[in-house]
Amino acid sequence: MCELCLQHGEGKKWYEVMKNYSLELYAQNKREQYAQEFLASSQTTMLPRIEKMAQMKKRKVPLYHPYHKIGTWYMKKNHFGQVIPLEDAYKVLELAQSITRIPCVCRSAIKGVKNARYCFALGMDPFKIFNGFPELKESLEVLTLEQAKALVTQFDQEGLVHSVWTFKTPFIGALCNCDQDCMAYKSQISLEVMEVMYKGEYLAEINPEECVGCRNCLKYCQFGAIEYSILAEKCSVNKESCYGCGLCRRGCKKDAITLVSKD
Repeated sequence: MCELCLQHGEGKKWYEVMKNYSLELYAQNKREQYAQEFLASSQTTMLPRIEKMAQMKKRKVPLYHPYHKIGTWYMKKNHFGQVIPLEDAYKVLELAQSITRIPCVCRSAIKGVKNARYCFALGMDPFKIFNGFPELKESLEVLTLEQAKALVTQFDQEGLVHSVWTFKTPFIGALCNCDQDCMAYKSQISLEVMEVMYKGEYLAEINPEECVGCRNCLKYCQFGAIEYSILAEKCSVNKESCYGCGLCRRGCKKDAITLVSKD
């Protein structure tokens, strides 16, 4: 189990614990103010910071390593995530006090798309948080549980990775559905400059007896965890690279892929 599970999971996955979504927890430690500050920085300084760290890493600047360490520590304390599969995303939505569909701040910052509504605010009041950003606020939409589940299912079909995010850990304030334009993906996967999220609590497994080597699953994996053997004409999962999102199952016509718990 991940560090957050050990610290805040009460013997189970930390994102399955009701108190991590509670309004009482959200009211503490100036979390609403932090969410407002996070939104502002996501639209102005966050991406340049990531790119600056990537340049420091490339140039082998000595300060890069302490920056990496401090940055990861800061994120774990304030805004850390974990990848989850679709079935766990349903559980997260069931635990949330409220669900509001919000525009993706990453797609807004990276691509300039202001109404890419792929994320959900959980428990928080985004109408207050987005108050200083009218171009983003106008696309907010309060959802029922059924509406949210239907949307997250659609996003899963589109090949988007689900993840939960804290706003001053351990309060869970967001469920995101991401592609490779996600700033977390850039930080941790493509540029490898900072750790901002845990891998999921599962690993994908491919049954070699059922796999026909069609390679459709490769199209769904954003983490490069699926490998194809020309000799065997089969696919397999690199467990070190797998994030346990379960999206590869979408591409398998033979139901040869399953998720297994790491425990």
